[in-house]
Amino acid sequence: MTIYSIALIPGDGIGKDVTDAAMRIVAATASKFHFTVKETTFPWSREYYLKTGSMMPADGIEQLRHFDAIYLGAVGWPDTVPDNVSLHGLLLPIRKAFRQYANVRPHRLLSGVEGPLKAKDFDILCIRENTEGEYSGAGGRVHQGTPEEVAVETSVFTRTGVERILRFGFEKARTRRRKLTSVTKSNAQKYSMVFWDEMTKSLSAEYPDVEVTHTHIDAMVAKMVMAPEDLDVIVASNLFGDILTDLGAAIQGGLGFAASANYCPDRSAPSMFEPVHGSAPDIAGKNIANPIAAIWSAAMMLDHLGERLAANAILKAIEAATARGIGIRPGSHSTDAITTAVLEALEA
Repeated sequence: MTIYSIALIPGDGIGKDVTDAAMRIVAATASKFHFTVKETTFPWSREYYLKTGSMMPADGIEQLRHFDAIYLGAVGWPDTVPDNVSLHGLLLPIRKAFRQYANVRPHRLLSGVEGPLKAKDFDILCIRENTEGEYSGAGGRVHQGTPEEVAVETSVFTRTGVERILRFGFEKARTRRRKLTSVTKSNAQKYSMVFWDEMTKSLSAEYPDVEVTHTHIDAMVAKMVMAPEDLDVIVASNLFGDILTDLGAAIQGGLGFAASANYCPDRSAPSMFEPVHGSAPDIAGKNIANPIAAIWSAAMMLDHLGERLAANAILKAIEAATARGIGIRPGSHSTDAITTAVLEALEA
């Protein structure tokens, strides 16, 4: 029997609630499909930071390195730990250290879910560059606290980074409807985004079977609202991808349905899986958080580990639950009720 080792970082707020729900589904699926998932939980969170002064220990990356995958619930508690501290102290270092350069987020309506748009048949896969670009962390501040203070933040785009995320997007497009949209703002950003456009055009010659469209970020926002059914695979920089995927979550019914994966495509290090939503401290522990995004993220994790039948079974179980109206609106069902409905559908 195959055994997979998973590092769990439940994190803060509802991260703990939805991680528990997702792992219940994973355990039931593992039993059904005859594999084993061995979980190791790490307490890295707001509480850990307040006790130690850091989001994870100095050897945290090395502690995670030997796992088959990492599962993250949600991290952050802005009232006590600034978001920039929790982000730069945990999530971004993991993504960069393990070369998880492909952040992948699916956007489509689940059965029974009514999104805010008239369009109902869209199926978008948004691929976001995950380790450089606007979130490179290159810059600094001088003369802090004085009238002469200056803050500089520099985006960094490397040929290696841009080429590999575009190539990842082209390969994904080949497995779907063979349409790729590259999102930039090259009319205004004449160095980094023009470079991105040039790389897209160059690589497209290697993928003549993929239809390529170049779209500026502002036009892309409008298109996702007005004609999402025309879109297939979207590839964007770190910042643009971050913004577009929140919009994608909105048109698919809300953050409660927004799953994601942080892939290390060459599998030289573990990939990380997480729901897109935040820690939502105001509803933490109240048994009202929607766990569907977390469960969907767990399905993406199993698919990445090679358990494709198990992953597909989870997705079908989610849709069987939402088709019955379970979890399709915020607050309509408890975390436990949604999890139980998915478990029942899985067992059936």
